[in-house]
Amino acid sequence: MRMATRWLTIGASIGLICSFGTAQQTTHNRPLPLISIIEALENAQVRTRPRVSYQVIREYHLSGARDSKSDSHVIAEVDFRPPTSKNYRIQKSSGSDRGQHVVRRILDNEIDSASTDNQARTALSRDNYDFAYIGEVILDGQPCYLLGLKPKRKERNLISGQVWVDQHSFLVRQLQGEVAKTPSWWLKKVSVKLGFADLDGNWLQSNVEAVADVRVFGSHTLTSHILDYRVADEVASVTSRMQSQNRKP
Repeated sequence: MRMATRWLTIGASIGLICSFGTAQQTTHNRPLPLISIIEALENAQVRTRPRVSYQVIREYHLSGARDSKSDSHVIAEVDFRPPTSKNYRIQKSSGSDRGQHVVRRILDNEIDSASTDNQARTALSRDNYDFAYIGEVILDGQPCYLLGLKPKRKERNLISGQVWVDQHSFLVRQLQGEVAKTPSWWLKKVSVKLGFADLDGNWLQSNVEAVADVRVFGSHTLTSHILDYRVADEVASVTSRMQSQNRKP
């Protein structure tokens, strides 16, 4: 079963997947050409890369459809220092040990994916994807362009599916589909859904749902969401206060 959990290494490197929301059609007389949407999407990703250090506290939940013994909760602290430095610490774990094992694999992979080269290979860009215009929709009350995604390479960090692009900011609000290549023979299919949101000026992945069809062991689901977010000054202030308290007799 330990090998069966290897599918979850894709979770962060797609670093690549918010609730679905209900997409409803909207009408505009003159929709932007697809090439203009793609160019604006590429520029928005570069423009919104974090410029300041921050810390997020994430909660992970792993569950198996046919094996309740695999259920577990993990809380992890992830620290980012631009442009590419990341590290993490497991704060709390309960339930099956499998959960902590899976989350460590995810976060190790996320750290590896933070390099400039790996960011370029996973970006929503014409270098990595063929795009198709599907239509204009409403997601969580926001007008979006809905685009189809077809990876140009079979890699585990690329998604075959759809992306919801905010019509005003051209930022990604949601990404959904299947990984282009599963990371091991154990996995027949891995479906992912990623949500994104503004956190104090940083546009970050806010929640994840990944469902894997694992050979022999059935379906397993991993969900993740942010419990807390702090920018560098707040992190330093909290750390300093805790150290001061610890020094008191």
